Amino acid sequence: MAFDLLDLRLFLAAAEHGSITRAAELVHLSLASASGRIRAMEAASGAPLLDRHRRGVVPTRPGVLLLTHAREIVERHDRMRLELADLAGRPATVTVLANTSAATLLPDVLIGFLAEHPDADVDLLERPSHRIVVGLTSGRAEFGLLADTVDLAGLETVRLCPDPLQVACTPDDPLARAATLTFAEVLDRPFVGYAEGSAFEEHLRRQALPLGAHPRHRGRFPDAASVCRAVAAGVGIAVLHARSIADGLVRVPLADAWADRDLVLATRDLAGLSRPARALADRIRSELRP
Repeated sequence: MAFDLLDLRLFLAAAEHGSITRAAELVHLSLASASGRIRAMEAASGAPLLDRHRRGVVPTRPGVLLLTHAREIVERHDRMRLELADLAGRPATVTVLANTSAATLLPDVLIGFLAEHPDADVDLLERPSHRIVVGLTSGRAEFGLLADTVDLAGLETVRLCPDPLQVACTPDDPLARAATLTFAEVLDRPFVGYAEGSAFEEHLRRQALPLGAHPRHRGRFPDAASVCRAVAAGVGIAVLHARSIADGLVRVPLADAWADRDLVLATRDLAGLSRPARALADRIRSELRP
């Protein structure tokens, strides 16, 4: 049963994203090649590793067992590369997963870290919080910054700062008179928000699904400042991180449990972080904690 690292990374990506097509893209294989590799893995293991459904794939019971070992192997391999690069004096790349809110807080922290650590590179990837958990447990990154309202799956966490979500509207909007609002109460209003594909917009869509609706966006913009200008012009309302809402707009707290949250730094093993990852995590903790 000879699985190479590419096989294991492919399987991890397929299990994480529920899609062989997406997994093939992430590991830079054609779909035909990726499908062939997974079939070969199943033939070698003597059991199906993925259940195929119309909406994607999920690991079978043998697949879950493989997933556990594959995460450990890939994580150990990546940590080995970091430590060898450190010993050889070559720049080590620290991969950090961050949700949209955290990603907006990190540029100054990362610039300061990189200026002080010429022996380290940083790869910042924006992901929704639930996908960050999967990325960390699968060993795709050493640590991540995410909301504490998702299932943290036994990860070690350090609280950083409050990060509530609120409705942004103009002072003359009837919503401005409310003390609190639920997401369901505003879903019939026109929205403005971030560009399609943003991790935050994916998060809001996930929250709208159980309500049987989704926000109707009149416009999408690349950053919070542009979203706020559109709200101020009366184009629509927005749900944003509280600190991103511009002065002059009314902030109405969302009463939904998922909107009352803190940002946390999460990792599988805080004490086991590589030297550059530990240095960056320490810097983030010192600069973002109140």
